Amino acid sequence: MSYSEKSKIESPTRVRYGVLAFVCVLSMITYLDRAAFPNLQEMVKVDMGLQSVADLGLAMTAFNLAYALFEVPTGWLGDRYGPRKTLIRVVLWWSAFVALTALAGKTIFGIAIVGMFGVKMLAVIRFMFGAGEAGAYPNIAKAIYNWFPLRERGRASGMVWMASRFLGGLTPLIMLVLIKYFRMRWEAILILFAMLGVVWCLAWWLWFRDRPEEKPEVNQAERDLIQAGSGPPSSHSGVPWGNILKSPTMWSICAMYFCINVGWYFNMNYLPAFLEEQHGINKNSDIGAIYKGGPLLAGMLGCWIGGWLTDRYVRRTGNLKWGRRIYGVIGHGLAGMCLIACVFAPDSLTFAILIALSGFTNDLTMASAWSTCQDIGRRHAAVVSGTMNMIGNLGGALITYVSPFILRVARDRYAEAHGIAAELLSKDQLREAMMPGWRINFVIFGVVYFFAMLFWFGIDATKPLESHRES
Repeated sequence: MSYSEKSKIESPTRVRYGVLAFVCVLSMITYLDRAAFPNLQEMVKVDMGLQSVADLGLAMTAFNLAYALFEVPTGWLGDRYGPRKTLIRVVLWWSAFVALTALAGKTIFGIAIVGMFGVKMLAVIRFMFGAGEAGAYPNIAKAIYNWFPLRERGRASGMVWMASRFLGGLTPLIMLVLIKYFRMRWEAILILFAMLGVVWCLAWWLWFRDRPEEKPEVNQAERDLIQAGSGPPSSHSGVPWGNILKSPTMWSICAMYFCINVGWYFNMNYLPAFLEEQHGINKNSDIGAIYKGGPLLAGMLGCWIGGWLTDRYVRRTGNLKWGRRIYGVIGHGLAGMCLIACVFAPDSLTFAILIALSGFTNDLTMASAWSTCQDIGRRHAAVVSGTMNMIGNLGGALITYVSPFILRVARDRYAEAHGIAAELLSKDQLREAMMPGWRINFVIFGVVYFFAMLFWFGIDATKPLESHRES
């Protein structure tokens, strides 16, 4: 019996699920590091002598801007050199800047390392951190494309995002436990989180290989399964920028992702501070930690359900276009409704439920969006994913700058109307002054989700950027 004949009757190995486990762990570390700073803003604000977390808007914007700008370059690196080498470089890079964030407001040898330039130096550190994290998901998408057949990619992508939401949602609770019960300072927590990335890099380097044929543990049956319907293998040919720029699907998916990041970044950047400043949630409150992680924890379920639904639809109907599209339309429409409803929330519990529902419905779409990048990008999946995420995070950077601006305008108008200097407002006065600005923000968040819903009608996962002949 020939080897190829034997592969037809032997069961495929399951090495690809080991790959999935690795990228899911990385996805968790990514969001643990990313969610840490927003949950430390109150302490950083005190150490740096700031009045409100709105004053940290520059630092928050710097992360989002770098995250956007470096998506495509790091995606290209993944397509060129493979996710194995690229992910090690970017994870070590961002872990270093997670640790350096601990210098905010600190004095070493009589010199305030970050404090001497205030928020500007912190913004530089956050920019460099964002430049590293930008490489994570394009290269995860590349690894999934290389290791999973078409029919499993939606579920695999959903699992990756589910993992990110799981630990991102638990980050407020983890930090509460470490600070409240283990008496750790926030600086030590950041260094601990940075070390996790270093450990992951070591394990990734030892175990992972870029393609199934490079790993002896993968049998022929699993290789055949992965290759089925996957299109041509990866190569180092040039990126088809002309095709990318001419693709209506590419324009639509980028516009969609821009819109949802405008609405979604509140959860990552300002939700903890909003609950503390506007709803009076104590930073040491257990229920407050659950509220802060609510959108991500609910999103975890949304990622899993969304991945399962899109793959199930494609398998049952064979309609890839609507299998990816329909859950984007439904999810983003519902997310917009939830965010606008937040304006009318009478108390913190109602608000927490609504914002969690917006996270759930948003994340119903994540598997569809990232699987579409793999469907149309094929061997250029990392660059296509990076392009989508780049444009999306430009939306995140924009709103991270605009939201604090709206809040400062609301604060200054209140202060002027009451004849008080803005910096002299009491905590209660500041809460009252900021609320109109927050209401405007939530209306903006909700409206852009409705635009995202409409852009899904222009997304067609059946139209790859390159035909098999061109590849």
